Formats: sequence, structure tokens, C-alpha cells
Amino acid sequence: MNFRDKIVAWEHLPAWRSARRAEGKRLVVTNGCFDLLHLGHVIYLEAARQLGDALLIGVNGDASVRQLKGDTRPVNAEADRAAVLAALQSVDGTCIFTDQTATRFLASAQPDIYVKGGDYTLATVNQDERRAVEQGGGRMVILPFVPGKSTTALLEKISQL
Repeated sequence: MNFRDKIVAWEHLPAWRSARRAEGKRLVVTNGCFDLLHLGHVIYLEAARQLGDALLIGVNGDASVRQLKGDTRPVNAEADRAAVLAALQSVDGTCIFTDQTATRFLASAQPDIYVKGGDYTLATVNQDERRAVEQGGGRMVILPFVPGKSTTALLEKISQL
């Protein structure tokens, strides 16, 4: 499959989800900025994919990344970030969402499993996002954080060159 075919337009997300459900696939969903893809991301996404039959990534749009990370971010545009993620073997789909939180995205994606990284706990994750997942019949899983691997650390290292 061409990686471009794995990029799901926001307005097509409900139909994409319905198709996975009709195929009997257990959908794992995660989300984030994924500004500069690094080994920590790849390990995390591969582990997430192993929890189900399909992996969908919600990609924060450029405006929400600026709100979350500051005016110098993102480094890569939302369409580029979605495309690079879609090219990964472990990823079945990517979808850009424009809100600062993933609540509406999660309500539309209706994951069976919603995965967050180990820098979160069930208590610190956005509770509206958690409710959106649980109201749709899904559950949350926290995967271990990959130590020493982060976009912020990578950007710091680049700035010192």
C-alpha cells in the first residue's frame, strides 16, 4: 500500500473507522505532535501496534503544536508529519486534527485501545480524552517511556551544533 493512502482526511475518519470495525479489527489509537521522528517514537508506535490489529495516529495540527510547544514549533508541517508516520510499517492510518486536545478526534476514531506514553499516568492524562475513549467502549494503556529519546532533547542537541 502506498503510504499516501494511509492518510485519512478528518471528514473521512468515521467511514475509515467503520471499515476497520467491519473487518473485525481491534483499533489502537494514539496521538501527538511527532515533530521530529526519532527512535523513541518508532519503539512506542511498534509497541502500540502490537496491542491490536490496526494503529491509527492522530497528528496534532500545526496551530495546536504551537499552542503546546511554543512559537518555534513545529519544525515540520502537519502534512509532512502525517506522511512520514504513514510510511511506517506499524502504522495503518494517520489523521490530522486541529484541536489542542484529542477529545473530538478520539470520539470520532472510537478506539478499542487508546495508548499514551509513560510520561503520563491514568491520573495525569487529559480526563476528557479518557472519558471519550471509555464512553466509546475503549480502554487506555500506558506504554513505558523510552528514556533519553525526545524531540525536545533532539532540538537542544541540534541547537548546540
